[in-house]
Amino acid sequence: MKILGIDPGSRLTGYGILEESIQGYKYIASGSIRIKGDYFPDRLKQIFDGILEIVDKYQPDQMAIEQVFMHKNADSALKLGQARGAAICAVQTKMIPVFEYAARQVKQAVVGKGAADKIQVQHMVKILLNVQGELSLDASDALGIAICHANYRQTAAMLNMQGVVR
Repeated sequence: MKILGIDPGSRLTGYGILEESIQGYKYIASGSIRIKGDYFPDRLKQIFDGILEIVDKYQPDQMAIEQVFMHKNADSALKLGQARGAAICAVQTKMIPVFEYAARQVKQAVVGKGAADKIQVQHMVKILLNVQGELSLDASDALGIAICHANYRQTAAMLNMQGVVR
C-alpha cells in the first residue's frame, strides 16, 4: 500500500510517499511543490497540477493530509484551506481516498508527543524511514502525515481483527 502524505501550503506544499508492508514502512520519495507568482488562483492551479504529476508518477493508493488549524491570521487560514482543497481535488480526480489528521495527531504518532516541533518530527521521520541525507521540513511533515495514517490504518485493522470495530 502506497500512501501519499501532503503538507499543504500556498507557497510551498510538501509531499512524501511511503510504502507500507508487513515489514514496516519504506521511504519512496519526498519533496516540495514550489509555488510561483502572486495571483492566488494560479498558485492553486500549480498545487493541483503538481499533485496530479506526483500521483501519476508514484500511483499512491491513499492520501493523508493535515487538517486546517486556526491561525492567528484568518487570511492565512483561508489560504491554507484553499491549498488543501486544491490538493484534495487533484487526488479525487483519480478516485484516491483521502484521510485527514490534526497536527497534534501527526506529532503524537511520529514523535510521541503532540506538542513536538518541526525539527523533532523531521528527526524521527528520518529515523523511522531510514532516510539518509537532507530532508526538508515540508517533506518531513508530509512523510509524518503518511506515517500517522499508516499507524492509524494498522490500529484499525488490528481492532477489526479482534472484533472491536465492526
